[in-house]
Amino acid sequence: MSLDTLDRRGEREQSTSGRLRTDRRDRRWRATARLDRRDRPSRALLVALLLACATLITLDHQGGESSPLEPARQAVGEVFGPVETATAATVRPFIAIPGWFRTHDSLRGEINELEAENARLRAESETSGFDRNRLEEYDGLTQAADNLGYALVPSRVVGLGPSQSFSQTVTIDAGSRAGVHPDMTVLNNDGLVGRVLRVTSSTATVLLVVDAESVVGGRVGESMEVGFLHGRGVLGSSGRIDLELADESEVPAKHDTVVTWGSESGAPYVSGVPIGRVSSVYSSVRETSQRAVIEPFVDFGSLDLVGVVVPSGTSSDRAIVEADGSLR
Repeated sequence: MSLDTLDRRGEREQSTSGRLRTDRRDRRWRATARLDRRDRPSRALLVALLLACATLITLDHQGGESSPLEPARQAVGEVFGPVETATAATVRPFIAIPGWFRTHDSLRGEINELEAENARLRAESETSGFDRNRLEEYDGLTQAADNLGYALVPSRVVGLGPSQSFSQTVTIDAGSRAGVHPDMTVLNNDGLVGRVLRVTSSTATVLLVVDAESVVGGRVGESMEVGFLHGRGVLGSSGRIDLELADESEVPAKHDTVVTWGSESGAPYVSGVPIGRVSSVYSSVRETSQRAVIEPFVDFGSLDLVGVVVPSGTSSDRAIVEADGSLR
């Protein structure tokens, strides 16, 4: 066999092989196209479905509660309603967890704010009476300085005398640095409190007029009769002071007011300070004398703000209430 014959045979075989591959490829693409056409819905079907949906929507909308679809809707609701309820009940706790944390933190913050506000209001309510009384005492002390014409060093009672000493004394928070010295008159907005016994740089001890060792010269009512007042050593509402007049023939009237007689140079007592009023009078037939019982104006069981009488212009470590009621 010649070479030409072999070449022609090879060309025929290659041509035949190429046609076979092309035929197989065409058949494969035609098969795929047929599958696509078979799987894709026809346009007529799509149009029919759209018309059916439009018809159902129209009928349902125009029919209202008598809609022909209402029985179907109720049936679906009867079937899927319990399922939706159970699903919602199961899922709700998990969905609510983030909101619970946010709500919990917010509520905790609001509770803390309300507790702080309640504590502040409670403190104000509990201390309002105390603050009001102190303000009234300051006003009263200023008025007393103006009425009596004496300069006062304001101070507070910070301690009571020891019971074992058998004396009625108090400690105030004003001492020598405030211009306070022994034998100075101490009063408050109600009347006479006592006199200064001793001082330190920052405190002073005051002997109260109700002390059994206290003796104060006094004048009674409009008669201006003088006498001596002696304490009984009792504090509180039952504390009383006995008055003996120098003129034993004089009989003080009940409810007469008793004021201080006054000492030379105003020590230990300045004149004109109210002490109390006559509550009762007793006569002694044997001694032919009159004894009056004085109810003090000052409540010694609740002493707080007091004033020490000092000369005007005294140097002090605190503001002084001047004789005209002004502060210096």
